[in-house]
Amino acid sequence: MKRINALTIAGTDPSGGAGIQADLKAFSALGAYGTSVITALVAQNTRGVQSVYRIEPDFVAAQLDSVLDDVRIDSAKIGMLSETAIVEVVAERLKKVRLPFVVLDTVMVAKSGDPLLSPDAVAAVRELLLPQVSLITPNLPEAATLLGTEHARNEQEMLAQGEALIALGCEAVLMKGGHLSDGESPDWLITAAGSQRFTAPRVNTRNTHGTGCTLSAALAALRPRHNDWAQTVAEAKAWLQQALMQADSLEVGHGIGPVHHFHQWW
Repeated sequence: MKRINALTIAGTDPSGGAGIQADLKAFSALGAYGTSVITALVAQNTRGVQSVYRIEPDFVAAQLDSVLDDVRIDSAKIGMLSETAIVEVVAERLKKVRLPFVVLDTVMVAKSGDPLLSPDAVAAVRELLLPQVSLITPNLPEAATLLGTEHARNEQEMLAQGEALIALGCEAVLMKGGHLSDGESPDWLITAAGSQRFTAPRVNTRNTHGTGCTLSAALAALRPRHNDWAQTVAEAKAWLQQALMQADSLEVGHGIGPVHHFHQWW
């Protein structure tokens, strides 16, 4: 079996539960070799974000060039991009180097409520990145922000918003329904060919830090091994469900702790 090289383009989390650190853990746990490009240095922990140091766009570009000029990248995940200039740099490089699979996690706000994407960068994400990526994974507030509307209140509205995002140019959308108040957490995979529902019972844990980062990284790690996004989503969600179920076995921080990326190995 061919070894998979995966790339994450994102910000950091020194507490290890989200961002670049979570992505590399997910890649490793799922058998992919992880490479990375850092877009922002984020001082954060399980209690929230304390400070963000934005990397100069030219240096983000230099990191991308270093990796892409030397390493075969089979799949990529894009996370926190912070500002318009960085969105533009990433979009420009994606045009030059056509990667087989690109997952965009539309990171806008941390779980603590702290902003991770400047408001003026939303348009750049919508116009420059969406038409180039293979899959986007917005939660309901993020999808609403991209579309300039209210966030979906039920699954019918989720589907409608997912189809609206497809109309903006992206190949596939995984609408995440964690913000709905139902007893289960439904996600909808939407493509031009149709839609498919995925669901799992909600896990009774507060330790959900980095869940979105981890899911998108898992999708990037697994996609080269599957024939389509439906198979990929099913495996990624099953793995993440176990990571959530085992999250309480970790002892990390005093706030919203991380999921257990290595539940299969420890």
